[in-house]
Amino acid sequence: MTAPVPDPGVYISPAQMYQELRSLSDGLTRVETKLDGIGQGLTDLGKDVADHETRLRTLERARWPLPTIGVLAGLAGAATGALSLFAR
Repeated sequence: MTAPVPDPGVYISPAQMYQELRSLSDGLTRVETKLDGIGQGLTDLGKDVADHETRLRTLERARWPLPTIGVLAGLAGAATGALSLFAR
């Protein structure tokens, strides 16, 4: 009877491990760089949104007199019409 042959397994040399580690490190660096760019873009976007919000609030505040003027003009016209109707 012969002895079983041991499984030689997989041998990964230190040079291959180092190369794989460098590859992972380079990939991580690229991901970090992209995330920094996305973060900067989000910061800029937040500033734009705040600016637009300020502009909208300004427009909303400046717009409130228009309906009031319209109502007052309508009331003045109705009063003038009623006055001329009853003055006859």
